[in-house]
Amino acid sequence: MKFLLTLVFWVCVLPANAASVDTLEIPSAAMNRTLKAAVVLPASYTKTQALYPVLYLLHGAGGNFSTWLNKTHDKNLFQNLADQYNVIVVMPDGDIYSWYLDSPSNKESQFETYISQEVVAKIDVIYRTVRSPKGRLISGYSMGGHGAMYLSARHPDIFGAAGTMSGAMDMDFSKFKISKEQISSTKDLFEKILGTGDIRNEVFLKNSIVNMVDTIKKNAIPIVMDCGVDDFLIDLNRELHERLLYAGVAHDYTERPGAHTWPYWENALPYQMLFFHNVLKKNGVSVESK
Repeated sequence: MKFLLTLVFWVCVLPANAASVDTLEIPSAAMNRTLKAAVVLPASYTKTQALYPVLYLLHGAGGNFSTWLNKTHDKNLFQNLADQYNVIVVMPDGDIYSWYLDSPSNKESQFETYISQEVVAKIDVIYRTVRSPKGRLISGYSMGGHGAMYLSARHPDIFGAAGTMSGAMDMDFSKFKISKEQISSTKDLFEKILGTGDIRNEVFLKNSIVNMVDTIKKNAIPIVMDCGVDDFLIDLNRELHERLLYAGVAHDYTERPGAHTWPYWENALPYQMLFFHNVLKKNGVSVESK
């Protein structure tokens, strides 16, 4: 009950029959602190007793739980997508630079545990959700794209499909098409969460999704990838795509004009939602509109 009292409305006044957006405070026992999450509920949620699938949508480096809502030009994008596909969209906080993994050196950065265990558990308690991988999707942009692939690869018992938009598919920042100054600051940021800035260290290798193809193949969950041809991470996406092809891993891969920008992600998200909707229909857990 105490937790439920922390729920407040993100938007107090919405048009009739429109999706609503809540803000939750979700405590983390693993990190001994509380973070927020935005939750978009489709309008149909209050009109039925159906169990709803959930899309966990992760933000990139420097962002927070509200970034998706604040940065997209179309302020009704998430409400419209939630209504169109009857999906709950959860946007949790992943700190400004966590890479959604459990840091071996920083006890306050345990985001693999937080997202996959604590956030999912709270969402399942508060809302009527499909409480199985069949109804749990995960995606994100940039750092969040890597996080979505990473968490789904390591927790196929929790997430049943994964997507990435402009994802940083390799933590080897020497492969990023960025300036020397950006390389230096990136190294410092990695050192804070990994305990080292040495890209040759095992911690970089074992946590990079580009090196987890065997695990991805074993899990055999649906995957959708999307990256702009002018993105500074395009080569890393192409490398993972090629490795997946070589390993015989089925996945949906798209390149289109665009860079590492919000207009690109705002355009990419609806395509991923359609992909996920088809997965949910195949799994028999989609909530069909009346």
